[in-house]
Amino acid sequence: MVEWSIAACRAAPSVRSIVVACPPGHVHDLAGGDLGVVDGGATRAQSVRNALQAVGTELVAVHDAARPLLSPDLIEGVVATLIADPEAAGAIAATPVTDTIKQAAPGAKPRFPVPYTAKRSFVVESTIDRDTLWAAQTPQVFRVEALREALGGDPDRVAAATDEAMLVEAGGRVLIHPSPPENLKVTTPLDLKTAELLLAHRSAK
Repeated sequence: MVEWSIAACRAAPSVRSIVVACPPGHVHDLAGGDLGVVDGGATRAQSVRNALQAVGTELVAVHDAARPLLSPDLIEGVVATLIADPEAAGAIAATPVTDTIKQAAPGAKPRFPVPYTAKRSFVVESTIDRDTLWAAQTPQVFRVEALREALGGDPDRVAAATDEAMLVEAGGRVLIHPSPPENLKVTTPLDLKTAELLLAHRSAK
């Protein structure tokens, strides 16, 4: 999946260099050629911080290898969205939420994936208006200094962040660039099968 994402980045005209944050001990698996490779950290934020040390450009795109259906067009679209607004600190790929979203009691999140035979039930506290909800994805493109400042904030909040945008948006405006539904995240074996089918279809075109 890392290789698929790297291939998309290489094909994007705006990408000048690529830095990959790898689990410690695996740097040499990807080292060489046109890639910069660094050790990842104990948290997502630390991995991004490590990779950011090798970045010398004005803008930087952060992408999860768990989204292998990244396309050069999506990268270019998110970059263009940010460039079009000089006052914005970042722009992210995101898709509108189509499911009806229920909020359950605090602490009710089960282990993922939830087994269909799970006997535990959860109580709905409210239904959230989905008309204003977007599911955040990657790539996420930021002005480098805005991202560096955000990663240097409160250590507990930075460590708990599930994406970079939630840190940057605390001090700057983050824009949304609509992404296609196939920019899915591979979390389960079913996700992987779906991604493989979509990639095979894309390769056959």
